[in-house]
Amino acid sequence: MKDCKMTAFEPIKHRENFEELKENWLFSFDGQAWQPICVPYAPQTELSGIGHTDFIPKCFYKKTFTVQDNGLRTILHFGAVDYETKVYINGQFVGEHKGGYTPFSFDITDELVQGENLLELEVLDEFKNVPSGKQSRRPNSFGCFYTRATGIWQPVWLEYRPKEYIENFRFYPNVETCSVRVELSVCGKGQYGAEVFFDGKIVGKVQGETDGKATFEISLSEKHLWSIGKGNLYDVILKFNEDTLHSYFGLREVKFDGLDFLLNGEKVYQKLVLVQGYYADGVYTPKDMQVVQDDIDFAIELGFNGLRLHQKVFDPRYLYLCDKAGVLVWGEFPSWGIDYSNTNSLSEFLRQWQETMDRDFNHPSIITWCPLNEVWVDWEDPTIKPDIKYVDEVYLYTKAQDTTRPCVDVSGGYHGHATDLYDFHCYESADILKKYLDELEQSDILEVSLLLDKDKPNRYVAGVPVQISEFGGIAFDASEKENETVNEGAVQNEDSWGYGKGARDEQSFLARYKELVDLIGQSKKMSGFCYTQLYDVEQECNGFRTYDRKDKLSREGIAQIKKINDSIEV
Repeated sequence: MKDCKMTAFEPIKHRENFEELKENWLFSFDGQAWQPICVPYAPQTELSGIGHTDFIPKCFYKKTFTVQDNGLRTILHFGAVDYETKVYINGQFVGEHKGGYTPFSFDITDELVQGENLLELEVLDEFKNVPSGKQSRRPNSFGCFYTRATGIWQPVWLEYRPKEYIENFRFYPNVETCSVRVELSVCGKGQYGAEVFFDGKIVGKVQGETDGKATFEISLSEKHLWSIGKGNLYDVILKFNEDTLHSYFGLREVKFDGLDFLLNGEKVYQKLVLVQGYYADGVYTPKDMQVVQDDIDFAIELGFNGLRLHQKVFDPRYLYLCDKAGVLVWGEFPSWGIDYSNTNSLSEFLRQWQETMDRDFNHPSIITWCPLNEVWVDWEDPTIKPDIKYVDEVYLYTKAQDTTRPCVDVSGGYHGHATDLYDFHCYESADILKKYLDELEQSDILEVSLLLDKDKPNRYVAGVPVQISEFGGIAFDASEKENETVNEGAVQNEDSWGYGKGARDEQSFLARYKELVDLIGQSKKMSGFCYTQLYDVEQECNGFRTYDRKDKLSREGIAQIKKINDSIEV
C-alpha cells in the first residue's frame, strides 16, 4: 500500500487540495500582550514556546493567511481545540464548537477577501462537568492526573472542495463474501464512483447516480485480511461529480462468540498495554509522528498485540499507524470530568461521543468502543453516587450507532444493565487477584472492589465475556533516586508513584510481572488483559519506559517481557 499522505490530517478521509496553517500564530491570555505560539501545541507545552502550565480559562489566537484563487469552496478545519471555540474571519463570526477532542470545520468562502485574511479564535477552557480525561483539576499534576492542554492541540488546515461534495461515508467490510458495503452521503445530486486498490492494483469498482445518499456493494477480486501484525489496507478513491476523496479500509470482522473474542472468525487473546498519549515536551501532542511510531513499535516488541488508548481521543494519524501495523485498539472517550450523578449532561456527552464515533468508525484497528471509564462515586465528594441510567444510555446509544464492534459500557467501574464485555480493574496484590480469578473459574462469581467504593463491588453476570482492562501498574523508578521513595497505593500527591510497593530492581519487576500475567493467562474464562502502562507520565512511574521514552529495562528484560506475553496462548 502506498503511504496515505501522512501530511494529511485525517488520513482516512482527505482531499489532495489542502494547506496547513501552522506558521505565524499569535496568542494571548490573562490580558497579556500577544506573543508567538507554535501551533498545534497547547500553550502549556514546551514545544508551543509558551510553557504556561497553570489554568488558562480563556485565551485568544490570531493569524493572517491568504487562500488559493481556484474557484472552489474554502473549508477551515480544526483537528481538536480544548474546549469551547468561537471562530472569526475578518471580524465576522463564522461558527463555534464545544468539545476538546473532536474535529470541526466551517465553510469560510463567503467571509474571505482578496489577499490577506485574518483568522481569530476565542477559546474557553472549562473544567466543570465537561469531558477532560486525565487533565488535572488542581493547579499542579497529582496522582494519575497530568498537565492540562488548553486550546489548539491538533492541526489546523484549509481544504478546497467543490460546491457539491462528498459529506461522509462508512465502510462495512464482509470477510465471508470478500466485499465491502459503502454508505455514502453527499451534498448535491449527480454521479458517484468508487475504486478500490490493493498494493496499487485495482480490485473493485462501482458507479451510479445519487441525490443525497447511496448504498452500494463492491466485490473485491483479491482477499487480504486485516489481522494482527498484518495491516493489509485497501486504498479507496471516492468520487462525486467534481469532488474526489481518498480513504482506505481493512477487510476484517470482530465479535465475541460466547467468552471468546474472534478476529475474522478465529480466536484471539487480547494482550493490550495502556497508552495515555502524553509527551514530555508536547503534553497531548507529539513532536512528530515518528514518536508515535516508536511507541507502537515498542509495544509490539514487548509482545503486546494491542493498545488501550486511554482517556483521550487520539489524533487520527495515530490510528492510521495502528491500522497499518495490524494493532488492536480500544477506542475510548475522555469521560473523566463528567458528573455521572446528573443525567442533564448526557445529551452533550452523547453529542461529543457521536462525533468521535463518526470520525473513527472506518478505522479497522478499533475493535472495541469504550465510552466510559471508572464510573464510581465522585473523586472529591464520595457522597455523590453515579446514576446507572447514565451508563445504560451511553451503551444503548453506542450500539444504535455501530453494530459492527463490541462495546464495554464502562471500563472498571459500575457496569450497567447491558454490556458486550464485563471488564474490571485490579491493582491489588497477586493473592487478591488470584482469589478473584479462582471464584470466576469455579463459581462464575466476580465481585471486584472499586477503588473509591470498596463496599459496593459490581457483580459479574455469568456468560458475558470478561477481561481485566487495567492491572499491574508496578512502580519502577529507573532514575538515580532510591526506589523506596515510591509510594504504595494510588492517587498520591508525590513526585513519583505507582500502584503497589515499588520494584527494587529489574529482576523484581520482571518477577512480579510474570506472576500477574501467569495468573491471568491460566484463567480459561478470560479473553484478554491490559497492562498499565507503556511509559511513565509525569509523576507516574509505572511504565516500561520513562516519560521521555528511555528504556527502563535492559534488552534482556524487554525480551523477557515478550516471552511472558507470548506464553499466553488461545
